[in-house]
Amino acid sequence: MEINAKDVKALRDATGAGMMDCKKALAESAGKFDDAVTWLRERGIAKAAKRAGRVAAEGAVASYIHLGGKIGVLVEVNCETDFVARGDDFQQLVRDICLQICSASPRWVTRDEVPQDIIDAEIKVYAAQAAETGKPEQVCQKIAEGKLAKWYGEVCLLEQPFVKDDKKTIEGLVNDLGAKCGEKITLRRFVRFQLGEGIEKKESNFAEEVAAELAKAGQ
Repeated sequence: MEINAKDVKALRDATGAGMMDCKKALAESAGKFDDAVTWLRERGIAKAAKRAGRVAAEGAVASYIHLGGKIGVLVEVNCETDFVARGDDFQQLVRDICLQICSASPRWVTRDEVPQDIIDAEIKVYAAQAAETGKPEQVCQKIAEGKLAKWYGEVCLLEQPFVKDDKKTIEGLVNDLGAKCGEKITLRRFVRFQLGEGIEKKESNFAEEVAAELAKAGQ
């Protein structure tokens, strides 16, 4: 059955669970709200998410270097206690997230961080593509929204399929560990460096500047 965004948001507001978890809960519960809440609670997802008011100030800042120094990643993952931060499960989660960032090149942690002008540009492209199909405007809008949601899943770290198991998302991994250890766990921020990234563009701009100066001198 089709799960609409309004129902997903309502379930997320009520339980604090992640968007993808809420969508799955509704699908598994045939769209029944109360059954979806129960589904989340049975799996510990809603229980872990209700800790949202607690402070997760412990954790780890980890680094990962790949391909002999060609790609580097820094990530901060937080939890509530040093005890959990030093545990094998938490450390494995941090390593997996580093690998994810290295392999899948996300640009933001969540869709809330995506600048509105970039969202507007994407939806404009998808709307134009949908219009080429000749389908009704309402259908084209749904097509564009579907493509935007897919794009979020490519560029937002928490929504990306896990590179080791594409049946799970990074948000799912974080929530699973939160439910297991009984603490609030958050993926706060990351940065990804790739050797030489952006250099070609700068060199090109310099060459253009030199050409412009020479042309000016020849006048």
